[in-house]
Amino acid sequence: MKHHHATLQRRAALLAVVVVLQAIAALFFVLDLFGDVIADGMGQHLAIEGAAVVALVVAVFGGALQIRALVLATRADEAAVAMARGAAAELVRLRFAQWKLTRAEADVALFALKGCDIAEIARLRGAAAGTVRAQLARVYAKAGVGSHAALLGSFLEDLIVAETPAPAGLE
Repeated sequence: MKHHHATLQRRAALLAVVVVLQAIAALFFVLDLFGDVIADGMGQHLAIEGAAVVALVVAVFGGALQIRALVLATRADEAAVAMARGAAAELVRLRFAQWKLTRAEADVALFALKGCDIAEIARLRGAAAGTVRAQLARVYAKAGVGSHAALLGSFLEDLIVAETPAPAGLE
């Protein structure tokens, strides 16, 4: 998530630089056009140049609006992820309490939910792999599941609300 956020920030910064360069170019061409019109009067060449300047100015404003939309969408996405993260954390806390997991079992279960295997959990907790295996077995028993996949599935089931398809003809 942090990598995605950093990528979006770099993309927005790059777009901002492009828009600033376009704005500088547009200012140059606007000033040049006014100078030419004052010096030579309006002609066909300057009318075409004026249309190009207008297009450039419109592109600058369009780019600025795109950057603004990108930043606002990123903020909305970050808020949604933060809410989902909070909901997931609350669900984990409630389930662990409901299953009456010990502190050690809760630690092991959390690492398992995060995708760690037994060896990794043992290393992270400074415990023997056999101890972690036994703790996971107790977690599975208390949760009423038989595997790591089923444990993860029990949480995903509550977090993912499947949309019920509309009956045929009512779409």
